[in-house]
Amino acid sequence: MVHAEDPKRRAAAHALTYVTDGMRLGLGTGSTARHFVELLAEKVHAGLNILGVPTSEQTLSQAVSLGVPIATLDEAGPLDLCIDGADEVGPGLALIKGGGGALLREKIVASAAREMVVIADSSKKVAVLGRFPLPIEVVDFGVASIERHVAEAVRKAGCEGPVKLRRDGDGHPFVTDQGHLILDAHLGRIPDPAALARAVEEVAGVVEHGLFLGLARRVVLAGTDGITVLEPGSF
Repeated sequence: MVHAEDPKRRAAAHALTYVTDGMRLGLGTGSTARHFVELLAEKVHAGLNILGVPTSEQTLSQAVSLGVPIATLDEAGPLDLCIDGADEVGPGLALIKGGGGALLREKIVASAAREMVVIADSSKKVAVLGRFPLPIEVVDFGVASIERHVAEAVRKAGCEGPVKLRRDGDGHPFVTDQGHLILDAHLGRIPDPAALARAVEEVAGVVEHGLFLGLARRVVLAGTDGITVLEPGSF
């Protein structure tokens, strides 16, 4: 019987083959990235010399607990590689990320890396982005107004669906590591991710969105038939 975490761990193990001694690595957030940090820690204890930049407090805590050397992005400088998961992978390696709420730091770290490698199970590959709700990080001032303007921007970009404030298990607004809030756009499908990204970015109060466009250079997918590595022209 295949455990749900098995493909994630296999994708993480494959991504580890891209890591070489002396690299400065962006360490992603989420269930698949957690496997990568665990496997990376094993290599570190075996003598691998790397420096990791976590994309969330959650990943920071995990890395420290496992003995992975870490630094801030300012301390580490430009990164060689960023390894992170994704909620969806679409044509051209366009991504939806931020289901865990770490999209702002994830995008900053990915943008600082020479190469971003995404690790995921094969179910995350989709023909059209949008089945997974698009996270949009916003400031905590005038949230109702921001929400209305985001919904309008979404419609103008040719998408349809409710935009809702994310809440935690206790019903309180979910707060990111940077002290912001998250609006989730439940769109079903995003026919033009670039147009939607531009529209959302124009809304005052939006800090960042979970569309990662032009950042991933490689996607490692693990499924029942093994490992598949996608590049922008091979989707």
